[in-house]
Amino acid sequence: MLFVTGVLLILLVIWTRWWVLLPLILFIIDFYTTRYIPWQCLKVKIKISKAFREILDWIWAMVTAVVIVLLIRTLLIEAYTIPTPSMEKSLLVGDYLFVSKISYGPKLPVTPLSFPFTLNIMPFSKNRKSYSDRMQLPYKRLKGLGRIRRNDVVVFHFPEGDTVVLQNPEQDYYALVREYGREHILSQYQVVTRPVDRRDNFIKRCVAIPGDTLEIRHAAVYVNNNLLPDPPGVQHNYYILTNGENIDIQELEKLGISETDRYTEPYKDSFILPLTAYQAEKMSSLNNIISVTKLENANGNLSWLSFFPYDPGYHWTEDNFGPLVIPEKGSSIRISMENLPLYRRVIENYEKNKLEIKDSTILINDIPAKTYTFKMDYYFVTGDNRHNSADSRIWGFVPEDHVIGKAIFVWLSIDKYKKSFSRFRWDHMFKRIN
Repeated sequence: MLFVTGVLLILLVIWTRWWVLLPLILFIIDFYTTRYIPWQCLKVKIKISKAFREILDWIWAMVTAVVIVLLIRTLLIEAYTIPTPSMEKSLLVGDYLFVSKISYGPKLPVTPLSFPFTLNIMPFSKNRKSYSDRMQLPYKRLKGLGRIRRNDVVVFHFPEGDTVVLQNPEQDYYALVREYGREHILSQYQVVTRPVDRRDNFIKRCVAIPGDTLEIRHAAVYVNNNLLPDPPGVQHNYYILTNGENIDIQELEKLGISETDRYTEPYKDSFILPLTAYQAEKMSSLNNIISVTKLENANGNLSWLSFFPYDPGYHWTEDNFGPLVIPEKGSSIRISMENLPLYRRVIENYEKNKLEIKDSTILINDIPAKTYTFKMDYYFVTGDNRHNSADSRIWGFVPEDHVIGKAIFVWLSIDKYKKSFSRFRWDHMFKRIN
């Protein structure tokens, strides 16, 4: 037992680099062997009833269980639920999955003083914080099994979730500001800020890693000028023209088109559906279908307020985007008034620099700057439901300190629109995420 306990402690110290814990090995050795410390004297002898002792045992067991679960959730693995259709058909609304913290290295809490098993709001409350931001620790990530690779499905904290409108927390604060103006939002609503580890969780697919140059041409993703193959579950919106006859709902169910993807009823004349290439092919073979046409947003002149970087100099859309260089830790770029919109949030918000513009001169921390060296790695992510996903095409990069872990395994899948045992998607359970 001495050997096992000692080895576990040493491994923990090496992994976390909490060298202050190393002297504990001396106490462990003494407890099991030398007994120089009078451990028996440390036991307080108090006469208590058998019932009260059982209650204390139950409390101790529950506290121990909570601590163990918290350690597992923080360092190893955590459960997650798919709330939106942005990853259809790769992941479905109602999928319950496990997220590996060890894959990229567990990120230690920035706000350790919090109510267990909550993210940012107390249970049975609409706006009461579940954490205290009086104590905030610097960003630290432990050693992991590897790094984020292209096409990994990644769970992360929403980058633009640093500021939230309490009356409408599901709406992006910065989108509201762009639409209504900052002064209007601040005067009409209660706005709060949240630390990195208390922002809402998102799940998307990483398509570009630090140092990559990303470009989307006619909905095809190119990385470093090479075509990035789409995962099998990728969907795009299709325009469907019929001969006027309704499409049977059962036909849609046979094709695997979930209710979360159906935007028009009844399905006749013409409508739009998000489909995989396979579903589009099968849909076009139905007797009452005249044509199935893949849609593309090519009108960048009207979309600059809807897509990153929200600047009239960049007429990008979800289907035609970039080229864009993904920031890499330690790499430097030349900055100018032309490319500043791409990296301003990185410099100012994520890396905490003071940025000003005076007479067309860029000042970083009050010093004129023509170059900038990044302090963190960044990633570009998209949803597999390409026309129905709020992702990096909308709000930009994912900083490394926002990354939670890698989605690895679906253990339960429930269709909320169905009843009884038909609710369970048996073919989607116990499925490895690719």
